[in-house]
Amino acid sequence: MHMVKIPKTLKHKPVIVSEDYENIDGRKAYNTDAKGLSLGLAQWNDRGKLDISAKVWRYTGEKWSRQSEELPMHRVLDLAILTCRSYLYFQNAYRYPKLYDPDNPLIDRVGLQGDAMTIEVCKDNPMIDEDIQLFSQALSQDGEIIGERLSVLSRLLKEAGY
Repeated sequence: MHMVKIPKTLKHKPVIVSEDYENIDGRKAYNTDAKGLSLGLAQWNDRGKLDISAKVWRYTGEKWSRQSEELPMHRVLDLAILTCRSYLYFQNAYRYPKLYDPDNPLIDRVGLQGDAMTIEVCKDNPMIDEDIQLFSQALSQDGEIIGERLSVLSRLLKEAGY
């Protein structure tokens, strides 16, 4: 199977790319439509206004998919914050019989931009008791895959002075 190159002619202008992402896409490695990742100039740029975005490039085998996702850089980091805080939460969730406290679903409020990101268990999900068990199980199963990425992220953040 030859590597499919990320298109350079679309509105998102790649600057930094990982064109072999399909080889390491978690449990879907070597069998995924997510063929590449890029950081570049956002497709929604207005003239004179620069935004960096991250993009997951999906390829169906015949064409680039409309399901390719583009996110502003700060949202990528916000997802990383949400992931890390959730991962940390589930390390101690076993203390609750349902893996959460139904009377207090709040996990944390993470200060950002003079306000805070509220992170909580989604009590509005009518299947939350079952879904949180499945979520915890999936986190456990993917512990090695996630842990490896968190270690790399930790090392890179330390190298960058954070």
